[in-house]
Amino acid sequence: MTLFDLIDATWPAETCTETGGFLLRFTKGAGSRVSAATLTGPFDAADLDAAIAAMRAAGQRPLFMIRPGDEALDAALAARGYVIEDPTVEFAAPLAELAGEVPPVTAFAHWPPLRIAREVWDETGIGAARQAIMERVVGPKTCVLGRIDDRAAGAAFVAISGETAMLHALSILTEKRRKGLARAMMRETVRWATGEGATRLSLVVREDNTAAVTLYEGLGMKRGLGYHYRAEAAA
Repeated sequence: MTLFDLIDATWPAETCTETGGFLLRFTKGAGSRVSAATLTGPFDAADLDAAIAAMRAAGQRPLFMIRPGDEALDAALAARGYVIEDPTVEFAAPLAELAGEVPPVTAFAHWPPLRIAREVWDETGIGAARQAIMERVVGPKTCVLGRIDDRAAGAAFVAISGETAMLHALSILTEKRRKGLARAMMRETVRWATGEGATRLSLVVREDNTAAVTLYEGLGMKRGLGYHYRAEAAA
């Protein structure tokens, strides 16, 4: 299973359709991963025109995920004035290398998410459309709630496909960051995923999210594949 298969399995779009060598994803208001087109085979200018038209017809801005090997598509979109957005990188590691103690009453896995976990997501920009993605996932999944200073302050979503657990939507309330809560939640993620039979943890993060990159590198996770998006330049 590739990284991109894993993303689709653990963070699925609402609907998908294929046209002219492209897989089009449609999910309003839930971010790029579930609303970007990806290349599935050879394409020409007419195929690209059709993909762009289909996204516009659905009320969605034309957006393409550019993965390793998609250099021809990247060049074709650049020639049309499409600009790079959100360079993103995978971090991954065997679960056995990430295991550690979870401080008492700091993080726990549960499903369905408690209302307080949803409130943390809402406050940190993970709204109803993104939370609906979590409900669509088939297979083992959990919410990890984080607590610090006697209150709920973090939430994350984890789902398993094959032997890999993938972390999504890790959010910490602004005033509770830099206190070690994210690290504790990562440890709880590892504990839960190991119990469900997974052997590896993966996640994707924007390259410019330096705090998150520092956290994952500090845990010993290694960089994997990278990708970016191409979108129409703002008028």
